Amino acid sequence: MLKRILIVDDEPAIRDMVAFALRKAEYEPVHAADAREAQSAIMDKVPDLILLDWMLPGMSGLELARRLRKEGLTREVPIIMLTARGEENDRVSGLEAGVDDYVVKPFSSRELLARIKAVMRRAHGDGDDGSVALGGLRIDGAAHRVFAGDAPVPIGPTEYRLLLFFMTHAERVYTRSQLLDHVWGGNVYVEERTVDVHIRRLRKTLEPFGLDPMVQTVRGAGYRFSTSV
Repeated sequence: MLKRILIVDDEPAIRDMVAFALRKAEYEPVHAADAREAQSAIMDKVPDLILLDWMLPGMSGLELARRLRKEGLTREVPIIMLTARGEENDRVSGLEAGVDDYVVKPFSSRELLARIKAVMRRAHGDGDDGSVALGGLRIDGAAHRVFAGDAPVPIGPTEYRLLLFFMTHAERVYTRSQLLDHVWGGNVYVEERTVDVHIRRLRKTLEPFGLDPMVQTVRGAGYRFSTSV
């Protein structure tokens, strides 16, 4: 089944150009000109990824991204922001709103497709069994094992789940509360400081391999997994 990608942009020429590239790459494009049409398309069928223009009539793409991240239906859907705003502050604002990546206009179809594949890979893993590789780390989902290069990494079950979540949602900042919901489950009562304990354990697990700096504290916000250290 083709991956469904929602294109949210008020410029028909850009939507058509992007849709043409997506069809050639064997994706299923869906069009929306504004936030209202985007939400209607999502209610019809949740897409596998959303390409979202920053500057939309009415509700901005940034505000729509924030709303999508609060909704259970779209909380985990990857979002790539299409924007003419390439300044660092703007990129940070997008990432803080929950955007997974951004592409600055004008962009080539080749660049856009590369970003889509990378974000899909991060969001869904390299394989259906929960396997993923990033920044020198590799999780073998079928074997339930972690490797740093070729070396096995001894890891506890909670740290394993935490690392798997981080690696499949790299570069995004998560609060303690969000990590509790995603890793421990929303129906389990665990104190938020428990997250700090397991973050420390995960860093200690990765430290012998020199990979602990990838688990980063974002002051006043939460934690992030990043290969940029």
